[in-house]
Amino acid sequence: MTRPTPPVSRRSGTDWSAAPLALLAAAAVALVAVPLVALLLRADWVAMPGVLGRESVQQALVLSLTSSSVATALSVLCGVPLAWWLAASDQRGAFRRRVAAGVRALVTLPLVLPPAVGGVALLMAFGRTGLLGQRLDAWFGVTLPFTPAAVVLAQTFVAMPFLVTTVDGALAQRDRSLEEAAWTCGADAWQTFRRVTLPLALPSLVAGTVLCWARALGEFGATIVFAGNLPGSTQTMPLAVYLTMQTDPQAAITLSVVLLLVSALVIVALRGRWAGGLSRFTSRRAG
Repeated sequence: MTRPTPPVSRRSGTDWSAAPLALLAAAAVALVAVPLVALLLRADWVAMPGVLGRESVQQALVLSLTSSSVATALSVLCGVPLAWWLAASDQRGAFRRRVAAGVRALVTLPLVLPPAVGGVALLMAFGRTGLLGQRLDAWFGVTLPFTPAAVVLAQTFVAMPFLVTTVDGALAQRDRSLEEAAWTCGADAWQTFRRVTLPLALPSLVAGTVLCWARALGEFGATIVFAGNLPGSTQTMPLAVYLTMQTDPQAAITLSVVLLLVSALVIVALRGRWAGGLSRFTSRRAG
């Protein structure tokens, strides 16, 4: 049997019609790459161990790693059940779908909300005279602002939506026939979630968790408003960069390079998984 001849392209010679698009694409890449390359070139790699050996820097680094890890754990603990509920609600009645759409919009709002506005909102909610903060102070003597707990709360506020969005998109694409088979075998809702649903979404859960941790590690705006910038207490690495830039720019460059390398490692570890999850999530909503 003779194979069909593939169509012959009508293009001949060099097509310059796409040149403006290529130039604009190159400009976009340069806009991102040039500042990062400049940062790496200006870094004093020889002095980096000395800068990282400073007590204030070590305190900021330990606080950043600890608080971002706790914030990520809280995000997983609360965000995964929320993502499961959102995905499950899309298969229910019209009223529940509308409620889920409202909750989804509310949860993803911190993704586009200016971080400083998030910090002000946290103060209005958990400050000493805030909506809930005044009751925590009066009933339990607990004051959250300008404490390490405030750092964790601010990081959770801005980072959890990344986890919820990623896991929600993955759960929406799962094979529901496997869950139905588990129900047929007598598994209850918790057993089905733990043994079937969660393993199906595990790659996206891992990607969302790493992305959530990286976002918490780099949080600045909400933290400085709600938790302050107290060295040894609430000063995280991004805040240390901001403070050091005013007194020792070279040290600030070194700290920035450290955060840049951590972010690069996160991107390499994810290997595009979270981006693919977000793409599926966006296309499903658009459809």
